[in-house]
Amino acid sequence: MGGLPIGCTPETLRSWHKKHIDQTIPASVQAQSQEQRIKELERENKELKQANEIIRKAAGLEAQAEKGR
Repeated sequence: MGGLPIGCTPETLRSWHKKHIDQTIPASVQAQSQEQRIKELERENKELKQANEIIRKAAGLEAQAEKGR
């Protein structure tokens, strides 16, 4: 019924895994990893905002060109 052949649910297995990770990886490493991931996401967000701005400008130019025809 959605359980694993080992006799537990996927959520139980995830819980055990998280506890193991939390116990084996120092908090400073976890925090550093989270900070690095945040920086990556912020950089990606900035790039996407720039791409959206370029698309908006291009769409505006296209609309102006259509009006001029």
